[in-house]
Amino acid sequence: MTSFSAPVVAWHGDADAAAALVVLFHGRGSNETDIISLAGNLPAGAAYAAVRAPIGEGGGYAWFANRGIGRPTPESLAETMAWFRGWLDQVAPAGRPVVPVGFSGGGAFAGGLVLDDPGRYAGAGILYATLPFDAGVPTTSDRLAGMPVFVAHGDADHVIPRDLLERTWAYLNGEAGSHTTAVRDPGGHGLSAGVVDALAEWLTQLLTPGQVSA
Repeated sequence: MTSFSAPVVAWHGDADAAAALVVLFHGRGSNETDIISLAGNLPAGAAYAAVRAPIGEGGGYAWFANRGIGRPTPESLAETMAWFRGWLDQVAPAGRPVVPVGFSGGGAFAGGLVLDDPGRYAGAGILYATLPFDAGVPTTSDRLAGMPVFVAHGDADHVIPRDLLERTWAYLNGEAGSHTTAVRDPGGHGLSAGVVDALAEWLTQLLTPGQVSA
């Protein structure tokens, strides 16, 4: 078992420990200070936490070792998910709604979390990312039954392999059984203003009292 350092976390928004917690996951080679800036464009009334990935890579950090872009090794993904859940259980005990939202490699990590333990999360945002197929987490029929999911892909994304993007899109709009809001962006591998607006609207609806649950 790999030993990771304690999480480094940037916070934004509601400090109430009972507020819904939206966890933001940065992409490979980035860090928490980049992704926390997204929170300023998202609805008030939630706590936003950007967590630094535990694996150093270049000038930034990564969520898992991989065997190719978008293809985590099962052992690494299992270790980093366990590390993250150790932190999450401290800040969000049972009863506090948690919504993971990730970009690129962080989106794959967010997808791994909800596929591994769908009952733990109130929804998920998968941005310009693939789900971690063939990486030790279930991708069976109705695995995310009833879960609100936001997915956004760029039509000109040449970073994430096209076959993985298409497989993710098809799964979340079909076999997963999730309540999916799907947005296609004509741009490439980067958050557009339109996708950020759509994500904010989705979170606003999800976080409306009476709509979100742990």
